[in-house]
Amino acid sequence: MINSVAPLVMGILNVTPDSFADGGRHFSSESALRRAEEMIFEGVDIIDVGGESTRPGAERVDAGEEEARVIPVIKALSELGVAISIDTMRASVARSAIAAGATFVNDVSGGLADPDMAKVIASHPEVQYIVMHWRGHSASMNELAKYQDVVADVKSELDDRVLALTKLGVKAEQIILDPGIGFAKLPEHNWQLLRNLDRLSLLGFPLLVGASRKRFLGELLGGATPDDREIASVALTALLTNAGIWGIRVHSVKPHKQAISVALELMK
Repeated sequence: MINSVAPLVMGILNVTPDSFADGGRHFSSESALRRAEEMIFEGVDIIDVGGESTRPGAERVDAGEEEARVIPVIKALSELGVAISIDTMRASVARSAIAAGATFVNDVSGGLADPDMAKVIASHPEVQYIVMHWRGHSASMNELAKYQDVVADVKSELDDRVLALTKLGVKAEQIILDPGIGFAKLPEHNWQLLRNLDRLSLLGFPLLVGASRKRFLGELLGGATPDDREIASVALTALLTNAGIWGIRVHSVKPHKQAISVALELMK
């Protein structure tokens, strides 16, 4: 089936010194806000603010440091009228971010890393909750990339998360699912998931895909650096535009918006 609705573009704003693609570029609040203003000018739909790297092998920062990185940025962004997402696994950070103006919580652990997250989400029914497929923290996730059938396994595990979350009071209409490209996945797992998003959509929830500049693209291109993976990322956005996905999470905004426009025009 051809999708005639443009996927939303979620722009990544890493307020961290060590994220894999742009760590340190927007670490100060001033730099982060300048980057946010650029994304708004280019037509971003949602800005996803993160204060903790989830790259493979990354060590966790403490909650106080994570909150200190993101909350001033979210407060400033809330005055610009843009939709804001907080990229966090911690309930306390999510709670503070919602109070500061975030209307999306992007939790790469899908509620597994913090048992209090479901309570926070359930108490804010106006907030959308992005539930990613996750098997463990960054330091150990590569060891967990073992599947019988990656599409069936991810689908089943996401379904389990939805059931658990809704039993804890999260409303089904709050939930957006993410297959977790690059998280406890080998390159062949990522490609299989991207080829079979229609099977994941049978769960009945909007889908967010976050593949921008990830390592599996670099391996396809012979070891390209994160910046050199951007063209491949844009190509993937164009190809996924007709897959019926709700949104695409990206490091740059303008080229992805343009790719979506071209793909939609071609499908008329």
